[in-house]
Amino acid sequence: MQPFELTIEHAAAAIAARTLSPVELVDSVLDRCDAVEQRLHAYVTVVADRARQDARRAEKEIRDGLHRGPLHGIPYGLKDLFDVSGIPTTASSRVWADRMPDGDSTVATRLATAGAILIGKTHTHEFAYGLLTPQTANPWHADAIAGGSSGGSAVAVAAGSALFALGTDTGGSIRIPAALNGMVGLKPTYGLVSRHGVAPLAWSLDHVGPIARTVRDTATVLSALAGHDPADP
Repeated sequence: MQPFELTIEHAAAAIAARTLSPVELVDSVLDRCDAVEQRLHAYVTVVADRARQDARRAEKEIRDGLHRGPLHGIPYGLKDLFDVSGIPTTASSRVWADRMPDGDSTVATRLATAGAILIGKTHTHEFAYGLLTPQTANPWHADAIAGGSSGGSAVAVAAGSALFALGTDTGGSIRIPAALNGMVGLKPTYGLVSRHGVAPLAWSLDHVGPIARTVRDTATVLSALAGHDPADP
């Protein structure tokens, strides 16, 4: 089994046991991106240099005795509605092709604090308004749809170009692509996970949640995301 095929649970255990390093894991995931992205188009943007730098930092922290928890050194994808400083937030639309955020979304900050490593921004149905994500292919069958609007996030996890990813769900946009790609997707209770710094579809109905390979992995990610945020709209 290659590192990119691991669950969060098993990757975290291997990192803790020093049988797998964050650098090795991130390199495996980035190599997988190189192998499948031309066909799948899960990502709008891949930040390979940043990911490798973050992996080296995580490896040093762990070597020095600082372990941030089960997401430390784990690579992930972020639906291209979430703001991250220095990376455009395009919502998979040419209208926003050059939109550069002023700061980080709350969930991006929380994942950075947990030591997770961003691989890139994943495709969405344009402005999250749809259930197809037509630019992204299903990794299991060429004639099957990826689902949406968080299709890129689900495909990235299913294909091994992320161990987990975040999406948004207004009317099925996490749960539908997770189901169509054989993954686990969760729409959390309203208000449990902050939407601050996330481009809205319908602010009173939007939910931020994880997509992962197992229920346990999904719960692990949710634990890192959950909590009150006074900036949550």
